[in-house]
Amino acid sequence: MANGPMDRRAFGGQPDRPNGQGRTPEQSAEYTGRYVVLLEPGNQESGLNALRSNADIASVERVRGTETANIAELLERPDVSVHFEELGAAVVEVRPEQRHALVTTAEADPAIIAAEPERMVYAMPITAPTQAPTEFFPAYRSDEEVVARHSRAEMAVAQGPAWDEQTWTWGLQAIRANLSHLTGRGVKVAVLDTGVDTDHPDLVGCLEETMSFVLGESVEDSNGHGTHCIGTVAGPRNPQQQPRYGVACDARILAGKVLSNRGSGTDGQILAGMAWAIARGARVISMSLGARVRKGELFPQTYEILAKRAFERGTVIVAAAGNDSNRPQDVFPVSRPANCPSILAVGALDKAIAPAFFSNGGINGQGGEVNIAAPGWDVRSAAPGGGYTEMKGTSMATPHVAGVLALLAEANPNASATELKAALLAGAYPLTQPAKDVGAGLLQAP
Repeated sequence: MANGPMDRRAFGGQPDRPNGQGRTPEQSAEYTGRYVVLLEPGNQESGLNALRSNADIASVERVRGTETANIAELLERPDVSVHFEELGAAVVEVRPEQRHALVTTAEADPAIIAAEPERMVYAMPITAPTQAPTEFFPAYRSDEEVVARHSRAEMAVAQGPAWDEQTWTWGLQAIRANLSHLTGRGVKVAVLDTGVDTDHPDLVGCLEETMSFVLGESVEDSNGHGTHCIGTVAGPRNPQQQPRYGVACDARILAGKVLSNRGSGTDGQILAGMAWAIARGARVISMSLGARVRKGELFPQTYEILAKRAFERGTVIVAAAGNDSNRPQDVFPVSRPANCPSILAVGALDKAIAPAFFSNGGINGQGGEVNIAAPGWDVRSAAPGGGYTEMKGTSMATPHVAGVLALLAEANPNASATELKAALLAGAYPLTQPAKDVGAGLLQAP
């Protein structure tokens, strides 16, 4: 059968992928109709040929190294499969009636390591009811209902002791970044998110390179999530307005837009961003994004294998643990892809240095652990338009970790990814809460 247009609606009745519009927040797993396929690095063509012969996949377009010009367009075309050659991964289009053939071929062919349905992923902020509508991210569930369920007393406890934030944010003080002489000078950190305000006066100096993997959208961030995360990683030593909020003020940022301005994207866009970041020499990839998983659900093999391959090239990946919980009564498992063993999962702490009520926990066993915890409550950082805002979420905790990894990489320029990860976890300050909630403990700057 000749390849022709693919009907993504036929895959379980899912609609096409209009950047997240019309999706209900409670949907825990949304599929695009495509598959993410991991190939044996030395035998990739054999695996693709098997899928062509047995599952009649759409024609394959290869993306090599730093080629990025038309990736966003390719990922939206229903008549094309996209092969990221250096990663050994492909986002494959297949007709609904050929899905079974694709899966059985993947199971039987030694050149194919894994094949999993492509899912939607989302930004992971927590939005307080008092924030402006432009700072609400509809692709992820509103936090207004969650906040309403918590009494004023509980919220007061979360505020913890008073922090003097005239010069440094409470988060930088908590992780002792204010006492570190390191700045992350020259270390490349990729932030894969909703883009960045490229004209923000605090951020123009740290942007090494930008790229959008969202069709029809520039890297400019009208959402705010990506700009906030980038500010936390690498906001300047002397911002336009005090306090200082950036962990690694001299780090070089690779801003990859993999989520739309509505805060949603696909696995394929994430993989494209990862491939770009690795090819550009990123030592750290920070991903404040993900998708909810069920209790007992296994981690995705595709992300795990790609994270291992990134590790081999010296790149550490950190990701948000997720904000689905309503502690203490309801604790949800760490979201994907943070639930992969080779990706550092970051939980959020409030100002009392306790797990934030929304922060997910390590209840799913292997790969589902929280590895480390960082400030994720009322975190001040950059906002589009040249201003500042405070946000809550494991999304806000994650770039703190990415920034500290940049400091460690500056101090140990020849360290492997494994050594950087080990140093990060060894340096954490032990907390009294269970490891399933805080991992190794409170993040600490070297």
